[in-house]
Amino acid sequence: MALINNVTEVLHRIRAKLYPNYLHGVDGAFIARTDDEASLTIGQVCAALKNRGGFTGNYQDLVEHVQQFFDEAAYQLCDGFSVNTGYFSLHPRIGGTWQNELEHYDPVKHPIRFSFRALKPLRDLASHIEVLIEGVAETTGFIAEITDVTTEAVNETLTPGGMFALAGHKIKIAGDNADCGVYFVNAANPAQRVKVTGHLADNTAGRIVGIVPALDAGTWQVEAVTQYSGSSVVLKEPRTIRAGAVLTVA
Repeated sequence: MALINNVTEVLHRIRAKLYPNYLHGVDGAFIARTDDEASLTIGQVCAALKNRGGFTGNYQDLVEHVQQFFDEAAYQLCDGFSVNTGYFSLHPRIGGTWQNELEHYDPVKHPIRFSFRALKPLRDLASHIEVLIEGVAETTGFIAEITDVTTEAVNETLTPGGMFALAGHKIKIAGDNADCGVYFVNAANPAQRVKVTGHLADNTAGRIVGIVPALDAGTWQVEAVTQYSGSSVVLKEPRTIRAGAVLTVA
């Protein structure tokens, strides 16, 4: 691990770009965003451990064992246990409220949620990170946050049938092209694109709110396809704004 003898020095670097701040209740002209699409799989982390970290065992065995660990950790989480990895912990919790002691559990009214908590070793490593700002990002349009209103999770989950809220810049759905709209794109199979067909409760340059359509279990990304230009004049052709966050449907 990069933290050596508690010496204060830069051992890690995160590259980020600045985006205009259009988030409600957050002061400041810009916010910094890392590359959300740079998400490593178990196989890639294991390959780094083999190539950089000096692991001398069999790579395929390593991947299989790590996958088995997470499968078992998920099983234990679903049995109500918290899981402490030493660097972060995962915790199951139950949302919603009960009107009285006789009310039965309702999975819609009382959704099961999982929270992530960074522990001290990981927080200590953060003090050894240098953030390199690489200028202001292209701002023709971007989606900064995707909120699963049912679980209150941001850039993490989607709940089919529940509401979603997009926050960003120049994301308003406008124009008469039939392709315009909000889409959920299967991260494993980008050809599978599910369009939001219901009414959008909010549809402004900085915020879109609607209902998550029926989606298969897996990982998904969000696209806004629009002719919105930021003024009353619409673009000749639609442009596609894809959020970097990869969202999980259980």
